[in-house]
Amino acid sequence: MNRKKKMNNILKKKVKKANSKLHTSNKPKYVSKAERAKLAE
Repeated sequence: MNRKKKMNNILKKKVKKANSKLHTSNKPKYVSKAERAKLAE
């Protein structure tokens, strides 16, 4: 049972990672306060 559970967990993790790569967010990358100050100059 434990061996089966372990394998299933590994496979689930692989599937989760693959799905997360497919669904990337359109959120803009975080820019720190210091970086914003540099860009403003």
